Amino acid sequence: MTSTTTETYSYTSTDIEKVMRRFTADIVMIAQSTGAITEAKARDYAYDMEALAKKGYLKKVDLTLLSGLVEVRATQYTVNAAGDDLTTSRPGGVMWPRVASPELRIIVFYTDAYDAAARESMKPNLKIGWVPTTADTSHAGLAMSAGRDYASNGWGLQRKDFGK
Repeated sequence: MTSTTTETYSYTSTDIEKVMRRFTADIVMIAQSTGAITEAKARDYAYDMEALAKKGYLKKVDLTLLSGLVEVRATQYTVNAAGDDLTTSRPGGVMWPRVASPELRIIVFYTDAYDAAARESMKPNLKIGWVPTTADTSHAGLAMSAGRDYASNGWGLQRKDFGK
């Protein structure tokens, strides 16, 4: 016995762009408030996230503010391609503190579709030279708080925030 199922999604690349504008606003606010990266660099990261999302390669993004080796704040954005149950929020709530020796660590999690061939084809279209990492993104030393959802026509990002 076999069975088949079909899922249909009603979002377009324009919907992804709308959602990613909110992500861009967040990362620019983080850059401006912490001084860990420039606004231009934040926009480069956002550009890459949008490019990956439009191809279906983006699964999750983790942003962590470090002071030396200590995690101060973090936020995770998880793609929800069946985001009909999400209600969109305004960007914000990410005016993070200025700390000594600030570093903004950005880790991208990819979908299974992002294989070796996809990596090679995307490489010239990305602004950041992404490298593998084994960094822990569990944020065990931070408390999770309510985040925000960004959605448009069934495609969205669910944001979880972490702080002290």
